[in-house]
Formats: sequence, C-alpha cells, structure tokens
Amino acid sequence: MALNYQHLINLRWPERTFTYTEDDTILYAVGVGMGREPGDLRYVYERGLAALPTLATVIAWDDTWQEDTGMTIEKIVHGEMRVTLHRPLEPRGTVISSHRIVDVFDKGPTRGAVLLAETRLRDPRDRPVATLLSTVMARGDGGFGGPAGKGPAPRLVPERAPDLTARSGIRPEQALIYRLSGDRNPLHVDPAVASAAGFDRPILHGLCSYGVATAGIVRELCPDDAGRITHVEARFTAPVVPGDTLVTDIWRAPGGAHFRSRVASDDGVVLDNGYVEISNLKG
Repeated sequence: MALNYQHLINLRWPERTFTYTEDDTILYAVGVGMGREPGDLRYVYERGLAALPTLATVIAWDDTWQEDTGMTIEKIVHGEMRVTLHRPLEPRGTVISSHRIVDVFDKGPTRGAVLLAETRLRDPRDRPVATLLSTVMARGDGGFGGPAGKGPAPRLVPERAPDLTARSGIRPEQALIYRLSGDRNPLHVDPAVASAAGFDRPILHGLCSYGVATAGIVRELCPDDAGRITHVEARFTAPVVPGDTLVTDIWRAPGGAHFRSRVASDDGVVLDNGYVEISNLKG
C-alpha cells in the first residue's frame, strides 16, 4: 500500500503512561556500557543514583505506531535521533507520552521516503520532560507523490583534530542486555533473522550505540552530573557488531560538543554529525 501524506500527518495515537524504576535506570546504564570505570558508580548504584540523558529513548518505548503508517516494516531503518531534555531525568518516575508524525518526504521510487516522528514526554503534573525526534528511512516506500523536502540541518563536525577521544568496548552480550530496556527486535539477538537481513551476525541496536557514545561523552565532559546534558543528536551511518570497540572523537564547542563515533576494527564511521548541548560547560 502506497503511503498517503495527509493520512500520515493527521495520524494521532492515544497517549500512554509509563512508569520506570531505579532498576530500569540501572539496567539501561549497564546496557550502554556503564559500570566499568570508578566514575560510573552513580549511574549504576541505587545510592545517589542519577540517570543518563539518553534514558529518555527507552522509558516510554513503543514502536507499534509504525504498524499504522503503511510503511514496509522490514525495510525501515533509523536514520537520525534527536533528544531534547527539558529537565534532568529522575532516576525513577512516571511519564505520559504523545506521538505524531511531523513531516514526510518523498525521495523517489528508488530512494524511499523519510518520516520525521516526534514523541513528547511529560510528567503527571503536565511539565515537559523530553522531546524525541526520530528520522525514519522507509526504503521501500518512495514514489508516493509526497513533497520532496528534507529534515533538520545537521551540525557538521569540525575539520580538525578532535580535542578528546573516548573509547568504549562493546561487550559480546551488549545487545542482549540492552534489549531488556524495551527494543526486542530479533535482528539484535537471532542469527537467522540477522542473516536474512544481510548481516553475518546480530548487530547492536543503533540507539545502544547512541547511548554508548553519550556515556563516553559524559565520562569526558561532565562525569559528576550527566543531567547537565540537555540535548543529544546524531545520524546513524553503519551498524556496530558486539565485541568491537566504539571510538568517539569529541570536539569542544561553546555550550556543548560535536562528536563522531567509529569502530576500532576498521575505522568505519557509525555515528556522524553528533552534537550534545551541555549547561555550564567549562573550557
């Protein structure tokens, strides 16, 4: 079934309420590689527990909305992710999520379509918590006659040597841990499914790579207070295989930092045009 632009823009889903616990916060942190360094303790220990900013991507996990869009599900990939925190995440709490499609772009029959999907999280007192903007590439659904636009402009990394580099080993079982935070896509655990999708073995979730990179930036720039990170964005360019090492190059910028992540095995870029906004960032 061809995509229908007006149908997609008019789609509305019922609001949903999600409650998460300190156990969920700790599990997510371990799932993105926290717990190996002494400074990681506050993100994996219930005494004085703090939440990572990218926890916002899983506390209201729900990918069932894709079924209502008419997209060819087996041909969609996550293109970009932008998370804006309106306040630091609590280590436990309740959020109410609302979801809508912001825009749809037709790239043509051979290039597919691009959907911009927005999720807003607020607390029970109606205070905004986070806004998530996902760019979804519907590779099998182009040529439906929609507008040929483009999404938000990327923040390109500087053309100079990075100021800092964070290295994060990806455990062989990393995807098995991360999937317990919500994304149970069998691509990341079942060798047969991974093979059918063209991979030699199950790959890491893109949002896990995104979380691992952000955790590395936390260690380098704000180890004592990840709540100072108010925005994280990045483009997904290639998958990561568990057992590899994620190398994140960081360039300081006023009020934040640019970043790009690559894998150590072949130096291939897996996250590009990354940017974090950090309040009260020093030098």
